[in-house]
Amino acid sequence: MNNKVLHPRALEPVTLLMIVLTSVVGAIIGIQLITTLGISANTSIIGAIFAMILGRIPIGKLIAFKSVHRQNIIQTAISSATFSAASSLMLPIGIPYVLGYENLVLPLFIGVILAMFVDALLLYKFFDTKIFPATGTWPPGIATAEAIKAGDKGGKNAKVLIGGVLIGIVGSILKIPMSAFGVAFIGNIWALTMFGIGLLLRGYSVQLFNVDLNEYYIPHGIMIGAGIVALFQVAFTLLSKRSTKESEELIYSKDQKEIRQGFGVGFVAYLAIALLIALIGGMISHMSFGMLIGFIIFATIAAFVHELIVGIAAMHAGWFPAFAVAFITLIVGILIGFPAPALALLAGFSAATGVAFADMGYDLKTGFILRGNGSDPVLEKEGRKQQMIAGMLAFSISAVVVLLSYQSYFAQGLVAPVNHVYAATIQSGVTGDVAKQLLIWSIPGALIQLIGGSKRQMGILFATGLLLINPIAGWAVLVGIILRVIFTYMTKGKKESEMTVFAAGVIAGDALYSFFSSILKIGK
Repeated sequence: MNNKVLHPRALEPVTLLMIVLTSVVGAIIGIQLITTLGISANTSIIGAIFAMILGRIPIGKLIAFKSVHRQNIIQTAISSATFSAASSLMLPIGIPYVLGYENLVLPLFIGVILAMFVDALLLYKFFDTKIFPATGTWPPGIATAEAIKAGDKGGKNAKVLIGGVLIGIVGSILKIPMSAFGVAFIGNIWALTMFGIGLLLRGYSVQLFNVDLNEYYIPHGIMIGAGIVALFQVAFTLLSKRSTKESEELIYSKDQKEIRQGFGVGFVAYLAIALLIALIGGMISHMSFGMLIGFIIFATIAAFVHELIVGIAAMHAGWFPAFAVAFITLIVGILIGFPAPALALLAGFSAATGVAFADMGYDLKTGFILRGNGSDPVLEKEGRKQQMIAGMLAFSISAVVVLLSYQSYFAQGLVAPVNHVYAATIQSGVTGDVAKQLLIWSIPGALIQLIGGSKRQMGILFATGLLLINPIAGWAVLVGIILRVIFTYMTKGKKESEMTVFAAGVIAGDALYSFFSSILKIGK
C-alpha cells in the first residue's frame, strides 16, 4: 500500500453522524438483549452491512462509504456500543439493584463507565504485542473483515464466504453453535481442543461420572490455577531478554517497554477506580480501615486479572467467560469476608472489565486485515487511532443511553438474568469447604496451563469450556478440528486462505442468525 493514502477520519461530519446513529441503535439493542434474553449479540456484521448499503446509494457523500475503512469504523462503533451498553454497564449496575442496594447503583455506574474506557484503552495499548498479537486469531474480527472484503471485491472468495454464511445460518437454525464450528478452522488447535473437551466434560459430567462439576467448584478452581500460571507467563514474557528489540519490532508494532508502561498505567487506573467506587459507595462505613484497603487492592487485582483472562480466551476462541470469571472473583471475595454491599460493588466492577477489551480486540483485528495485515505501518497506526476514536464515541453514547434508560428497565423488573445468580450467591454465602475445593482443583489447572505454555493457553481454554454449559458447542469444535486436519492433509496446506474465508462465513452466518432471531424474540 502507498503510505500517502490517508485513512478516513472518524470525525468527518458524515462518518460522525453514522457513528452516532449506529451507536444509539447498538446501545438500545444491547440493553434489550441483556435484560430480556441475558445475551449480548455481536453486531459488527450488521454495522458492516449497513455501511456497505450506504456506500451503494448514489447520493452525495454516502458514496464515501464504499471505502472498506469507513465500513470498518462503523462496525467498530456499533459493536462497541452494543457490548458496552449490555455487558460493561447494564449488567454490572443490576447487581446492587437486585440486592436492594439502590443507593449503590449510581456509584457503581460511575465506576464501571471509567473501567470500560480503561479496558478499551489497555487493549489499544496491548494490541499487536507479544501478549496480544495482531496475528492472533480474534475469530469475530476475521469474520467481519472477510465479509467486508467480499462485499468490496467479490470473486471466488466471495462465493466461498457466502457458502460459509449459508452453512452457518442453516446450522444455527438446527440449534448447532456454528461460531464454535467456524472457530475450529482458524484458531490454535491445541487451545481449541482443550476448549472442546472442557465443554463436553461440563455438559456430560453427571451422565458419565455422576458428578456435577459446578457443585464442587471444579471449573472455578481450574480457572484460578490456570489464571495464576498465565499471569506468571505474561510476566516472564515481559521480563525475557531472549529476543532483541530489533527482531521484536519486525513482528510487533509495540515493544516490551510499552507493554510494561501499559501494565503500570492500567494498574494505577484500576486502583483509582476501585478507591473511587469504595468512597462514593460509602464502604468506609461498612468496613474497617484495614478491610477497606484490602477491598481496594483485591478489586484492583481482580479487575486486571479478569481483563487478561477474558482477553486471552476471546483472542483464541472467540468466546469469553466474562460472567463466570467475575463469579470466581465474587466467591473469593466472600471467602475473604467482605460485607454484602462491598461484594455487590466487587462483582459489578469485576464483571465490567474484559468485555470492552475483548470487543476492541475483535475490531482492531478486522482493521488489521483490511489494512493489509500490517504491510503499511503508517496506515495501520492511523487506522487503529481512528477505530479507537470511533470506539470511545460509541462508549460515551452507550453510557448516556444506559443512564437515561436503566431506571425504566429496573422499574419493570428487567435486569440481566445472571444478576440473580450473583445476588443469590452473596445472600447465601459459601462454606469453608469451597476454599479447599478451589485449592485442590487449582493444581491441575496450573499444570495444564504450564504444560501448554503461553502460546497455546490450554489451561485457560480448558477452564473456559468447563465454565460454559454448552456440550453441543464442544462437539462442534471437535468435529470442526477433525475436518480441518483432514482438509489440510488433503490439500497439503495449500488452501488455508480459502479455509479461513469459509470459517469467517460460518461465524458471520451464525452471528446474523443469532442477531435477527434475538430481535424477533424481543418483538414477541
